[in-house]
Amino acid sequence: MPEYQVVHSKSSVFFDRYERKSELQHQTHYCPGCGHGVVHKLIAEAIQDLSVQDRTILISPVGCSVFAYYYLDVGNVQASHGRTPAVATGVKRARPESVVLAYQGDGDLAAIGTAEIVHAANRGEKITCFFVNNAIYGMTGGQMAPTTLVGQVSTTSPWGRRPSNEGYPLHVCELLATLEAPVYIERVALSDNKNIMHARRAVRKAIENQVAGLGFSLVEILSPCPTIWKMDPVEARKWVGDEMIKIFPLGVYRDRKTAVPLTPVPQHSVAEVLELEGEIAAKPEVSHHRHVRETSVKVAGFGGQGVLLLGQLLAEMGMLEGLEVSWLPSYGPEMRSGSAHCHVCLSQQRIGSPLVSHPEVLIAMNEVSLRKFAPEVQPGGLVLYNRDVLPAEFELPAQVRAICVPASDIADHIGSAKVANVVMLGALLSETECLPVETALSVLEHKVKNPAMLELNRRALEAGQRYDEREIHLSISQPDGFAE
Repeated sequence: MPEYQVVHSKSSVFFDRYERKSELQHQTHYCPGCGHGVVHKLIAEAIQDLSVQDRTILISPVGCSVFAYYYLDVGNVQASHGRTPAVATGVKRARPESVVLAYQGDGDLAAIGTAEIVHAANRGEKITCFFVNNAIYGMTGGQMAPTTLVGQVSTTSPWGRRPSNEGYPLHVCELLATLEAPVYIERVALSDNKNIMHARRAVRKAIENQVAGLGFSLVEILSPCPTIWKMDPVEARKWVGDEMIKIFPLGVYRDRKTAVPLTPVPQHSVAEVLELEGEIAAKPEVSHHRHVRETSVKVAGFGGQGVLLLGQLLAEMGMLEGLEVSWLPSYGPEMRSGSAHCHVCLSQQRIGSPLVSHPEVLIAMNEVSLRKFAPEVQPGGLVLYNRDVLPAEFELPAQVRAICVPASDIADHIGSAKVANVVMLGALLSETECLPVETALSVLEHKVKNPAMLELNRRALEAGQRYDEREIHLSISQPDGFAE
């Protein structure tokens, strides 16, 4: 008879050592008997079996699983509390070839993240979600969670959960199963070896669905939390089987092989798509990639200076030229005089994030914005400042050049302070040649319906292009506001 040797080893998807702490690098931070370690093992084994380690990205949030990136040797992204499905959506859409896994606890997914998970499921996002439900806030001290059982004691429900006061436990699988888009929803438990093996199959199936290109999958995993429940590990597992499963029945709530059907996209030109109120533009389409350059721009100033609109104009120009574009605004509660800025990316490739941390160009419409954002401009970058000179005692970062364009003064002389942002647009196009001037005129004609205001915008664009910071003559009497 041949001799067989059974070898138990951890999956190659785990790091060899866990470097979260200098000591005990063979151990996780999870408490004895915690279900997170078991779930990690099931996910790692499935990733290894399906040979997708090199394209897997795990999104983990705030909670006991916050250190998952120390254990699983895959792409890792940390999300803020409750936002894991939103981050996973962005990652999957930016990198559709990736296998994107969202990993959340009940306090994260079913409380602050309720809207995120519901809408990701409703859209049928092609992501896989693992929902670890231990009916309590484990990391932050044992507060009542949305899934806390009726009568269960927590630090915020010392008399036990009362439906009349705190409502009933939230049933996530049942809730999501009412939606049309999800392809697979199942609830499993870590109560005994038989159920753990069933959980293993469910985890694998959920990842397989994504590999096959199907839509939204979620596996809810009932899990013990011995420390917060004040039980030993054996007792905690038994409580999952005896109590939690009665309230959260195990089973498959959705299983189908069809994803959300693709809706045919009407073949319209970009100009038609951008038309307001369904009006079709009576102008020829702009040719693509005639003279464009990838760039990132931050526009900043006070509310009312047209900061956000300038960013929109750039984004729409990029769209007309067939570029990948993004526009991300940031503003305070004030309609006027509050701070406002926006980020604009113009690229030939997919844009991973709309956030511009180090722009190539900063358009500063006021001194506050200049001082705040100029240090972020990357070496070799450009600052366009809305004044005739830089402030006293202001030093530009190394290898950054500045051009002072008194756009507000120029706009006043043209006839309207509202077009200062378009003056800056003209200066930007002249200095960087990132987009054609003809495209700017096309977008302005599309957006500005008042003929008199459109003429002012045209003159502002030309003034910004023709501005020479060393010698400029303002003349209200001349038709275009400028002398040669």
